[in-house]
Amino acid sequence: MRRTPRQTPPALANGALRIVALGGLGEIGRNMTVFEYGGKLLIVDCGVLFPEENHPGVDVILPDFSYLKGRWQDVEGLVLTHGHEDHIGGVPYLLKHRADIPVISAKLTLAFLKTKLEEHRIKGKMVQVKEGDRRKFGPFDVEFLAVNHSIPDGLAVAIRTPAGLVLETGDFKMDQFPLDKRITDLAGFARLGEEGVDLFMPDSTNAEVPGFLAAEAELAPAIDNVMRTAPRRVVVSSFASHVHRIQQIIDSAHKYNRKIAFVGRSMVRNMTTARELGYLKIPRGMLVDSRELEKMAPNKAVLICTGSQGEPMAALARMANGDHQINLTEGDTVLLASSLVPGNESSIYRLINDLTKQGANVVHKGNAKVHVSGHASAGELVYCYNLVRPKNVMPVHGEYRHLKANAELAVRTGVDPKRALIVEDGTVIDLKDGLAKVVGSVPAAYVYVENMVAGAATEESLQDRLRLAEDGAVTVLLIVNPDTGKIEEDPEYFAVGFNLTDKDIEKATGIVGKTIDGLRGEKTGPGAEKAIGEALLRWSDRALRRKPVYTVIIVEA
Repeated sequence: MRRTPRQTPPALANGALRIVALGGLGEIGRNMTVFEYGGKLLIVDCGVLFPEENHPGVDVILPDFSYLKGRWQDVEGLVLTHGHEDHIGGVPYLLKHRADIPVISAKLTLAFLKTKLEEHRIKGKMVQVKEGDRRKFGPFDVEFLAVNHSIPDGLAVAIRTPAGLVLETGDFKMDQFPLDKRITDLAGFARLGEEGVDLFMPDSTNAEVPGFLAAEAELAPAIDNVMRTAPRRVVVSSFASHVHRIQQIIDSAHKYNRKIAFVGRSMVRNMTTARELGYLKIPRGMLVDSRELEKMAPNKAVLICTGSQGEPMAALARMANGDHQINLTEGDTVLLASSLVPGNESSIYRLINDLTKQGANVVHKGNAKVHVSGHASAGELVYCYNLVRPKNVMPVHGEYRHLKANAELAVRTGVDPKRALIVEDGTVIDLKDGLAKVVGSVPAAYVYVENMVAGAATEESLQDRLRLAEDGAVTVLLIVNPDTGKIEEDPEYFAVGFNLTDKDIEKATGIVGKTIDGLRGEKTGPGAEKAIGEALLRWSDRALRRKPVYTVIIVEA
């Protein structure tokens, strides 16, 4: 089991298949893998990563497309395994580089993507497929297999080239009693295993969780209990794409004569699409507008909204902060019907506390069985390894610990440890003669999106924002005689979020004067302003243990 060497990969050998992981390895999100054979490219998934507290102002985080620069015309297609944001959220930004790349996926995934592309004024070239289909895209012979997940229409992807057979599971689990009766195609996995899988790329998210997952249907009693016993309104928060979970909410609400309303743009959009395509069943007369629901008896109302991860601008967080048209009151019940995504723990617990302060009774996976994961656990992964019997394994979709746990499962089932590759974003792997080998790495940096503009923020600007938030800012105004280079008046200091005592100002003024005197060139231009700012920063870091953002303005006398 090996990690990625930091070296430029060599030219791809004839007859070899190159696999480049641009996202989703070492993180939960940004899933994107590029396959190359014979000078042609096939991309699988293009998702986003959601920002954490150290990404102020960022909307989402994209994979780094720089590896594809100059190669966009070589792309034969973009395959999407399913419709979650961490697999399709980056597609609009990718298609801005080349709008006619064929986007290949199942019906619901393409429908979710279509509404997303419309926001970016991109039409897109959609190619609809279903489980059992086998299609050629350039040198890539691609077969699609049904997998069960927390969203309908999930697909695993088998990619055949002369270099060998690769099986990527996408996000999947082995629910034997799914609500839509569509189970993971284990017979197909076994058939591919008989053919010979040269590289297996399985979902790693739950590789540390022992045993087998509970079925989605097993959540019904806990959801029913909420609908039956809640004295007032029930507010349910879920991912806007979790059609199966929302179907269970609707079924239970109908059972207890409650009306429902969808709240939040993405929730309304996705559920409207799912209903129109027949993936979501809502009894006639049950769905009403949220404003109409507000006028009904509280014990007959169910609101279904976004925000289960504590996202500050989502509907639920705004309700918790009293900044939404829907006001929570004593006796309301909030049901968080989703997972706790790694990295979001503090935001979610803060949300629960805020909801509780509003008087709501909060039901979540910590105190009731209201969530089951959409990702295969260790027992299910081992089952798949024994079916597929791969020659090489490259675990995908997970933080490093998940990837490592998945690789260890592979080794326990008989995979050679040297062929169980634990790799991270940017890794380049070549498959040739039945051997998958790490040959180098390419850039896979975070690309930050703000206001639908990729690259609007950089690592440097985020560091400045964090410094502003933590240490404040100081503007220093100097009046300097350009002829003599002398300061005409004492500097003025304008501090925000940072306190300067009279003693601090005296020392800072001495540093300013000393820096001006030490300058050999122009003493009133940008170079002088920069030098003074850097000197003040060094002083405050050393003497005050603070690093405010200094802005120095020199005015000529």
